[in-house]
This record gives sequence, structure tokens and C-alpha cells, in this order.
Amino acid sequence: MKRLLTAAIGVPIALVAIFRAPSEFFFGFVAVLFCLAAWEYAQIQRHWAPEGPLWLVVPLVPLVGAALTPSMGLGALPGGLPLVGLLLSVGVAIAVLAFRTPVEQGAPAMGAISFGALYLGITVSALAQLQARSPWLLLLLLAIVWLGDSAAFYVGTRFGRHKLAPVVSPNKSWEGALASLAAAGIAAVAWSLWRGGEVDLVLVALALVTSVAAQIGDLAESLIKRGAGVKDSGVLLPGHGGFLDRFDALTLGAPVWWLALELTGRLPAAP
Repeated sequence: MKRLLTAAIGVPIALVAIFRAPSEFFFGFVAVLFCLAAWEYAQIQRHWAPEGPLWLVVPLVPLVGAALTPSMGLGALPGGLPLVGLLLSVGVAIAVLAFRTPVEQGAPAMGAISFGALYLGITVSALAQLQARSPWLLLLLLAIVWLGDSAAFYVGTRFGRHKLAPVVSPNKSWEGALASLAAAGIAAVAWSLWRGGEVDLVLVALALVTSVAAQIGDLAESLIKRGAGVKDSGVLLPGHGGFLDRFDALTLGAPVWWLALELTGRLPAAP
């Protein structure tokens, strides 16, 4: 019930932001959500580097997102992307040294900060670019990910017999994974019939690939949490855990969906 209540509140807010918000406002909206996810990520990573400046991942997420989003300006600067790469390597190393991180925690702290900034920042950029160029394709992405997640949860709970990744996530099953894949395909078929009047087989194939990527993203977050002995990333979203728990599938699903649409010419040109 808590899971459904959270969705009932969150879905209308997401729809208004997707279809009504200017692209700059939407970027800020998504950046705030993923900064909250970044804070949860930093708390998890304290298992390996409790004295490292892991909080740095929070401001780095919107910076990386802006650098990868042409409409935000940073990505258009000469050397903008190499500059961000330098910041996430040398800059992070300097910060870890400046905050006098214990030697044995240095490498874990640098890895956690740099990976987290890219891991979440790329997702912010992908979501922002999708909203700016095709809100309807962004809506389809959310349907692929969230309907797939619900299908996996309910089918896996009732019919799951064969474990998908028992060490990383004991509750996930192959039956649930196939249900998620089926939900993604059905969502793409319904969307293409609704928006184009015919089934776009390429779009359906991209939806299936994105569903697989989203499920891997879910497992990747489970890997991070399990290594730290954490069940949920937070408690702010009843029935879902934390923001990182809610957006874990998007961390890989959104960049893959955006890139796949771009490579196949299914994404409209930037306005």
C-alpha cells in the first residue's frame, strides 16, 4: 500500500515536470532529486571510507550533468568535458588529500566520489536531454522502467522460483526479469500504436534493450548496498526506500535509452 501511495503522489508531479516545465527548470528538478540520491550514495560509501570527503559527490552530480547537457552551457565550452574529467581525477585526488583522508581510505574515497559523480550525473543529463527533445519518449522510458519494475516485483513475488542473482539480490528471479521485459515490450507497442498508428519494431527492440539495462542498473545498486551491508539507501520514500532505490534502474536505463534513440535516429533534433 505504501508503494502505491508513493507512486500516486510522485507520478503526477513527474508528469507536470515532464510536460510543463521549461528545460532549465526540469534539469534543476532532476538534479535536486539525484543530489538526494547522491547523498544516500555517499552515506553507503562511508562503509569503506568513513573519514573521506564523500559529500563532494553531491555538488559534482549536477556539475557533471550540466557538462554533458549542451543546453546547459558547460558542455559547449572549449575543453569543457576534458575539464570535468580532470576535475573527477586530479581534482578529486587533491580534495581527498586536502581533507587529510587516512591513507588506507584514500583510494576507496577517490573511487567512490569519481564513480558516483559519473554514475548519477550521466543520468541527470540523459533525462534532461530527453525532456528537452521529446517529453513523450521520456514518458515511454519511465513506463518501460517503472512498469517493468512493478511487473518484476509482483510476478517475482508470486511465481519466482529461479534466482536471478542470489548473491547480489536474493529476492530477484528470472521469472520477474522476464515479466519486466514483457512489460517493456507491451509499453513500447502500446506507445507506438498510440503515437504513430503502427508498431515501430525498432522502438520495441530498443525498449527491450533498455529494460535489460535498467535491470542491470537495479542489480548494480544492490551490489553497492550489499557490499556495505545496507538494505535500503534511505527511508524518505515509503515502500521504495530512498531516492537511490527509486532511481537505480534509471542510472543505466536512461543513458542507454537516450543513446539508442540517438543512434537510430528516433530522437528529434535539439530545439
